[in-house]
Amino acid sequence: MPYSLAIFDLDGTLADSFPWFLRTINDVADRFGFRRVADEEIEELRHASSREILSHLEVPLWKLPAIARHARRLKAEAAAEISLFAGVETMLRTLAENGVQLALVTSDSEANAREKLGESAALFSYFDCAASLFGKPAKFRRVTRRAGVEPDKVISIGDEVRDIEAARAVGIACGAVCWGYAAPAALRALGPDHVFERMDEIASMFSPVP
Repeated sequence: MPYSLAIFDLDGTLADSFPWFLRTINDVADRFGFRRVADEEIEELRHASSREILSHLEVPLWKLPAIARHARRLKAEAAAEISLFAGVETMLRTLAENGVQLALVTSDSEANAREKLGESAALFSYFDCAASLFGKPAKFRRVTRRAGVEPDKVISIGDEVRDIEAARAVGIACGAVCWGYAAPAALRALGPDHVFERMDEIASMFSPVP
């Protein structure tokens, strides 16, 4: 078994929140005074990095904390609209049964995350939630330290370019899922250690060799 700690992203990786995001983003844009997203821009933005998206939408960095707080409130109100992707519960349970520690790193609140995960939240040993000034690399380091696992036994699994960049920054493996926010081609271009096209491929990677 290659990894003993799996750090998961939430939105776009475990939770199918992209449709909610598309319904909500322009209301948030109007509230905070950045550019609205036109339908024809969506696919282009799925190929962009987080920095490129913020630049394209002309989002002032100083507004990000307030935008994040507002988005968390909206997500909490829309919890019933956001479900887990099919197969998430089975995949997480398989990893836990194979002795893999599970961690969740997300800019969402822990309360929102636990509500979305439902009974599967009990499978996670570590939560590092809410927006962070130092971003995901700091969270990855913190979770790895708390778990007492060497970096070469850790993998982060996410759906965005920044997830791959953060994993590389702290020296852990990165897995990219093809069903989330970023376009699969944009993820593959960065050469992640693993690319998952189906949910069951994650569990298969952790299954003991007979």
